[in-house]
Amino acid sequence: MAKSKLLRMDNVGIVVESLDEAIAFFEEIGLKLEGRATIEGEWAGRVTGLGSQNVEIAMMVTPDGHSRLEISKFIHPATISDHRTAPVNSLGYLRMMFTVEDIDELVSRLLKHGATLAGELVQYENSYRLCYIRAKDGLLVGLAEQLNK
Repeated sequence: MAKSKLLRMDNVGIVVESLDEAIAFFEEIGLKLEGRATIEGEWAGRVTGLGSQNVEIAMMVTPDGHSRLEISKFIHPATISDHRTAPVNSLGYLRMMFTVEDIDELVSRLLKHGATLAGELVQYENSYRLCYIRAKDGLLVGLAEQLNK
């Protein structure tokens, strides 16, 4: 029997409290809204294992078109767990990393939107400047600026 072949990674998904605020935050980083939809019905619950569900989703895409972020807000069933305040070394913890052109300028804009630095903006050798930043709602995002292009 032939081994299955990976074709691509389609997206990474996150669950948020406010779809509109999350869209605005990721647009500030540079992602573009590709579309919004409501996902519901028996088929959806069979995929997730949640049974009957009603979820609003937004699909965001990076400027190069290669990576997507699926943002979900559960209407039903209600969200039952919150990992946003867990330390970054927690099992199963999620964060996204984006490469940006001018990290100082972007961090300044995100701070004006209520984001906070999780630690410090640091330089790794002569390769990158990077930081972790928390959105106003607690989502953790990594930002990196490549120094030697």
